[in-house]
Amino acid sequence: MESRFTPGATGAVVLTNGLPTAVGNTSILFPGFAVTATGGVTGLLTNEAAPGGTVTYSFTASSPGTHAYYSGTQGDLQIEMGLYGAIIVLPSTIPANCNSGYHTLNTTARTAHSETDFRLAHAANDHPGSCYDREYLFQWAEMDTRIHRQALAQVTALTGCTAGAAGCSLNVQTEPYHPAYFLINGRSMPDLMDPNFAGEYPHQPYNANPHMHLGELTLVRTIGQGRWQHPFHEHANHVRILARDGNLELSGSATNVTYTSGLTGDAGATGRGLAGLLMFNTDTTPGESFDGIFYFTGRGLNWDPYGHHPGDTADPLASLSCTPDVNGYNSGATGAINFMEWCQDHNKPVQVNPFGDVAAGGPATLPDPNVFTNGPWYGGTPYLGPDATLRAAMPACVGNPYGIAPGNPANAGCTTLSPANLQLNPADERGWAFMWHSHNEREITTNNVFPGGMLMMMLVDSREFVIDESM
Repeated sequence: MESRFTPGATGAVVLTNGLPTAVGNTSILFPGFAVTATGGVTGLLTNEAAPGGTVTYSFTASSPGTHAYYSGTQGDLQIEMGLYGAIIVLPSTIPANCNSGYHTLNTTARTAHSETDFRLAHAANDHPGSCYDREYLFQWAEMDTRIHRQALAQVTALTGCTAGAAGCSLNVQTEPYHPAYFLINGRSMPDLMDPNFAGEYPHQPYNANPHMHLGELTLVRTIGQGRWQHPFHEHANHVRILARDGNLELSGSATNVTYTSGLTGDAGATGRGLAGLLMFNTDTTPGESFDGIFYFTGRGLNWDPYGHHPGDTADPLASLSCTPDVNGYNSGATGAINFMEWCQDHNKPVQVNPFGDVAAGGPATLPDPNVFTNGPWYGGTPYLGPDATLRAAMPACVGNPYGIAPGNPANAGCTTLSPANLQLNPADERGWAFMWHSHNEREITTNNVFPGGMLMMMLVDSREFVIDESM
């Protein structure tokens, strides 16, 4: 579960213990918060709710950022069984630079493409270096199936027992610990890529299927909710750590630093410098959270990811213009598909001998998508433009590949190469799929079967694909 507050706001959580009687008491810990617990019974770490009973936790929200909460009763079993969640404290004031420069242009581009802004705020903190354009929450944990089977068997055997009576309690062996399921937001890959609130996962409502557009800054909120530390590796760029447990990592220097929110030339502000690391693997430590910024622009790839080809008059997507701003980005065209394209690579070919409407002579020979593929998520190409899957291995198409007449002999065999059901992704999905996963290879398996576990994809989408995370 996830709860939201602003600094200084008071909150009260009433915990009612509806667990099976044999489980016994339960409670909640709120690390980093000043908490007053009333009602219930005295426990080892805090007041606990007995079976059928309640306890109230009152607190004042602390510093902005991402915070964990979890059971404070028999944590080796109850946290393992999923009794944990996140508290997100939003800044009470947003730095002015978060609503100017490229951030404003990204907002305008979202509106132009009828896209919902689902951010909780425009900054992770009240610091001018914490601005962002998208955000995702990832809670990492693991599960030992033996513990869960044993708990279920004991609860079933003790159904109807009287609370507090001799023998009406669980005695589950939680060591040695051998997890076989590795979870992000309660799901393992591929289930974690299904939609939020998918009906088949009534107890795991949130997926782990992040999307972004080129030029956006994505806030990564991550909590280690299990027993093990997991090295979270985000392909395509490092992650700048902003804070841990809501505590900003700042330099000790009082020297003012100009903040550009990741993109040179963005409208900035001054203040103490951020001291958080740029991390190749972001560590998810048990009980600890971090906030970090990830961004990707495609700058300097040395090919045109949109596949522009001015000679193709039949396909308007293949002849878009690119007018560089002072930093080289196509930022003036907020309504265009190629908003924020790095114009220096405009019209540079990607393939040596391509099919379709893309110019030849590039640096890469792309694989046949039938040989190396993850369904229609990967079309054999690092490419955002028209007929992305067609070009990989099919014969050249005549004219607009989206307007091919079925009986035209000139286009024999010129069909889309999607090796799985097209309904998996929208027809206009084009982009990069960057694997985000645990860098411990065992943890990207489920019961030692690959792929699975802590593995997801960051999808960097072209603007014609509308990212909808409004749920």
